[in-house]
Amino acid sequence: MEARTPEELEALFEDALVLRDRSALAALFVAGAVLAVNDEPLARGEGISRVVLERWGNGQSYVADPRRVMVVREIALIVGKWGVNVARRDHDGGWRYIIVRQTVAGNDGRNGKETESWP
Repeated sequence: MEARTPEELEALFEDALVLRDRSALAALFVAGAVLAVNDEPLARGEGISRVVLERWGNGQSYVADPRRVMVVREIALIVGKWGVNVARRDHDGGWRYIIVRQTVAGNDGRNGKETESWP
């Protein structure tokens, strides 16, 4: 399935995680996309689906709840409670992630940091 809006892309990400569907996850990212979770090393390409399934496994969930979506032409900035994502509309009209930056709860049950310093 293809996302027609950035908000729908978020919902498809949530669905793919619930289903643990690696190929559906991979289809949500452009070639060369990057995933940053917590302070872990960046994941790229085929490694993104693996990292996503590892980090949002074991009872962790991703809830599609974009707080703010800003779109300029073919680029969207999606701001949520626990992350910031950048998406691009491809030539076929579908939206896919370029950058996903999320904070995921650790073993202590806390849902990430309330504040974070970005370089």
